[in-house]
Parts: sequence; structure tokens; C-alpha cells
Amino acid sequence: MTGENVLTGVRVVDCATYIAGPSAAAVMADYGADVIKIERPPFGDPYRLLSSAPGMPVAEWNYCWIMDSRSKRSVALDLNQEPARQALLRLIRRADVFVTNYQPSLLRKFQLRYEDLQPDNARLIYASVTGYGETGEEADKPGYDMTAYFARSGLMQYIRNEGADPATSPCGFGDHPTAMTLFGAVMMALYRRERTGEGAKVTANLMHNGVWSNGSMTQAALCGAAFAPPQTRTKPHNPLVNHYATADGRRFLLCLLDPAKDWAKLCRALGRPEWADDARFSSPGARREHAAELVSLIDAITEACALEEWRRRFAECDVLYGVVPEAKDHPEDSQMEAAGVFADIVDAPRPMKTVASPFHVAGVEKSPARWAPEVGEHTVEVLREAGYGDGELRAMLETGAARQYESGV
Repeated sequence: MTGENVLTGVRVVDCATYIAGPSAAAVMADYGADVIKIERPPFGDPYRLLSSAPGMPVAEWNYCWIMDSRSKRSVALDLNQEPARQALLRLIRRADVFVTNYQPSLLRKFQLRYEDLQPDNARLIYASVTGYGETGEEADKPGYDMTAYFARSGLMQYIRNEGADPATSPCGFGDHPTAMTLFGAVMMALYRRERTGEGAKVTANLMHNGVWSNGSMTQAALCGAAFAPPQTRTKPHNPLVNHYATADGRRFLLCLLDPAKDWAKLCRALGRPEWADDARFSSPGARREHAAELVSLIDAITEACALEEWRRRFAECDVLYGVVPEAKDHPEDSQMEAAGVFADIVDAPRPMKTVASPFHVAGVEKSPARWAPEVGEHTVEVLREAGYGDGELRAMLETGAARQYESGV
């Protein structure tokens, strides 16, 4: 570790796969925690393979793994072998936080439930992330963020135009927000431990986080609301909350929620101040009734100028909007850079950045991001720290209970 940070001295055992649990552990590493990633030899966490899946962006680097496993140390243990399970238990006894997303059957098999671990480490924060929660008929059901977060929450059905099929969500769309929920729960449990000396079990699940993200619509349903039918871009419920194209093939999203003030501003920016008093458009109801006509008129204007011109006009007229970029544009986004969205990976094979955790603590610098480990890169190092001698390590390596990564092998 470099220097002192908020979580310096906190030991985390990341015994989870894919994104939601491991990403929460990565945020802890950002603030100085020593995160030990447990992987099954020889191939490790299956998340290592996701960036090569069909439909994913093609790159020289394993970008999924780089982001969510940064700054961790990897220990490869075959938990089907008792010496490996005992090694994991020894690491957990020394840990402050244990993160897992193992299904209940595996937790029972390897005796890694909270009630199994708590007697040997009463201060342990046990952080579990699941697809659908830990009670109910679907508690044992596996879930990815696409199924449990995006589809089950109603987001998939809601985010689409009239007559269009629902789209699928991008990689990690629900996992990363759920990871922040788990991280927050761990921090609350650590704070409670400071006051009481007692550990705790904390949980998060993808389904609940999806419903929380879709909370306004879900609360409407809980209140018996009548829902508007799906809209199209060319005939929206509100033309002032809609996206428009520019002459250079870019797109921006208007989000004008105060019609008493915003409509006149937009009219000035569009070069049509007379529309402010036009009976067709002068009230929210009139704009809704003539939505298709208004969108068509705005389209003709916005498509005549490049995005930079609209940036200038909207700034002059105080019009609230957002540019709609593609992910490939993010590395050149100067505002993202200024806001600390990206962090340098200090030991990357070539200059490279990663996505930083999405919050900042005044007066605290995040620990430098380090290159994500190979499978078992730190097995011997970490087990020696846990008290294993050379003979014990040799025996575990020879039987395959543990694996040490060797460059070029």
C-alpha cells in the first residue's frame, strides 16, 4: 500500500465472481484496503472471459477484468480440496470483510455461511450479494444483472419506444450500481463495529436494486397509478423532454421540466421567439396535442447546425440539455477527466486509465490503481503472510490445492 488511506489496514477477502461483489471490493481497494481475490485454478473467475464474449467490444486488453479487479492480489485455491478450504478459512479469520456471491448450495458445501464463519471471527463483516434475495421461493435462483436487475425490475419493459421490442442492457448495467449498495452496507457495518466491536452480515440483491432504480414507476404502481402508454421520439408525451439530432450526426437530450420558464428560453435558442406565444405550443397541453408537429419543426432546425453551435446557443439562453455520446467518446471527454471519472493505472504495461469509483471524499486521495492480477499471482505471498511455511506451500502446490502464477507458463 502507498501511504495511509481511509481503509488502510482493512483486510478484504473477495470470494465472489463476476461483477457486483468484486466491484464493491475494488472500491474498498481504491481507499486503501488490502483485497485478496480468491479464484479457482486454473482459469480463475469466469469474469476474466467476459470481454471476449460475442457482441462485446474487441480490444487487446481484458478491459472487464482491468476495471473490477484492479489493486487486488489473487490467490488461487481449489476449494474442493480440504487444505485449500482450510487456507481460505485462515485468511477469513484474519479478515475484516468477506465478500461472496456464492449460491447457498456452495456456501453450505464449503461451510462459508455467516454462521459458519462468525464463531471464529466475531468482528467479521460478511457481505453477500444475490440475484433475488435470501428468502422466498426464488432465493436459490441464480441471476445476472440482465435478468434480475434489468428485466425483473421492469426497466427492460419501460425503456423502449412504442411498437419497439425491448432492448437488452449493456454489461454491468445493474451490477455496478448494486456493488455501490453493497459497499455502502459494508461501510455502515464497519462504522457499527467501531461503536460496538461486533461484526455483522450485510446483503444486497440485484432485483431489489433494479426496483430501487425504477423506484418512481414502482411507487406509482404501489399507489394505483394509471400508466401512460409507450411513446415514440417523433410523438413524445413532452417534446421538451426529448432527444434531437444535429447536422454533424451528434445528438442531444433536452430536459426542460419548468415549462413556465424553459419554453421561452428554448424558443430563443432555436431562433423562433415567436413560438413562445404560438397557440399551438404555448402551454404544456397544447404542446402535447401538437407534439408530432413541434418535434418535426424542431428537428428541421437542430439538423441544420452542428452540435458545437447548439452548445453555444443553449449556454447563451440557459437551456438545460445533455449531449448523447457513445462510450467510445468518453476517453476524450474533458469534463469527465476534470471531474475525476478516470484514474491512471500506475503499473500498467503501457499508459492506461480505468474508471474510478464514483464518489470523492474531501481531503482524501484514492490509492493509486494497480494492474489487475493474473490467476494465483500472489498465492505464495499471501499464504506466507498467513503463516504457511515452505513445506506446507509446496504440498499444496504439488497437489493442485493451490496454484502460483508463473510468467510465461
